[in-house]
Amino acid sequence: MTTPGEQPCIYLDNNATTKPLPEVVETVARHLAKSYGNPGSRHAVGRRARVVLEDARETIAEILGADPAEVIFTSGGTESTNLALFGFAAAEPGTVLMTAGEHPATTESVAALQQRGWKRLDLAVDPEGRLASDAFDELPWNDIHLATIILAHNETGVIQDLQPLSDLCRQHDVPLHVDAVQAVGKISVDFHQLGPASLALGAHKFHGPRGIGALLLRSDCTLAPFEFGGHQESGRRPGTECVALVAGMARALQSWHEDLQQRTSRVGMLRDQLQQGLQEQAGPSVVNGHLDHRLPNTLNIAFPGLDGEAILVALDLEQVACSLGSTCGSGAADPAPALVAMGCPEEVYRASVRFSVGIENTFEEIDEAVRRIASVVTRLRKSTPVA
Repeated sequence: MTTPGEQPCIYLDNNATTKPLPEVVETVARHLAKSYGNPGSRHAVGRRARVVLEDARETIAEILGADPAEVIFTSGGTESTNLALFGFAAAEPGTVLMTAGEHPATTESVAALQQRGWKRLDLAVDPEGRLASDAFDELPWNDIHLATIILAHNETGVIQDLQPLSDLCRQHDVPLHVDAVQAVGKISVDFHQLGPASLALGAHKFHGPRGIGALLLRSDCTLAPFEFGGHQESGRRPGTECVALVAGMARALQSWHEDLQQRTSRVGMLRDQLQQGLQEQAGPSVVNGHLDHRLPNTLNIAFPGLDGEAILVALDLEQVACSLGSTCGSGAADPAPALVAMGCPEEVYRASVRFSVGIENTFEEIDEAVRRIASVVTRLRKSTPVA
């Protein structure tokens, strides 16, 4: 909401979170009022809630290429990744295979595992953020007990080709966890085709409610729960399920799936318009990440010589909502690990800003965003001493 005389906010931070769709809000409200029973109860009220829960499970499984029994409901992507990594790491310590630029849900979980005697081994990425061509050469598979990787990067939008790693992990009997939190709801994801042991998603990244997500766990894999107190979700994640939020997540995913091609095309055009406008009007810039293999909505762009934090603050005053990278990683002045892993020079990663468009943005908004961003960058350049 804007006050008289105030310019409207342009929201370009959809990788941080998205606005719930009207049909999602309606679905959640309806089931909060009507499906209030405990789905574990045997009476009629509980059974009705159970039907809603299982219908949602089937919808999510069908869209994501999984079996309903492989869908475990959680509070979101972060819990899903924790559940997978700590569940698979219940055995004796070994080496965790990952990349340097993973989401904090992964890096901090692995740091905790390192306190328990685990070792960390990072796969190399190339300057465009994808796994390097020699990333899998001479890996110590005898000591690798767990692997984890992000499918679509939250900061750069870069999409990895996971098939080679997935095949190697299956060959060496190593459970592979995939962080698909940014991918689901933006690109097609087929769990069985990808072939990992587990996959994490969170509803608020695709216009669903906050506080709900899922872990897909392959049927031939087992993990040890690290929470106790109930037998929900087949004993893998205790606690009474929130039927309304689960239904809202399924509705959001269904809405995206029904309009997949049109949404993807339109969002991609909005992102491209933003990129082209900034390159033409905001002076020297560097687009970070692979230009082809990236999410259709994500633009990570640097304005060398400037400070990303200063750009962010100035844009906030101009009512443009964006980010420096992962909202889950506190300490905005810290360099983005993904950009550092890509070998970006300091003048680039310190000057990088992430813009992530969404389905509610308009082409007119993007034109106005370009004008505001270019104005801020030009003003900051004039006031920034030349090194």
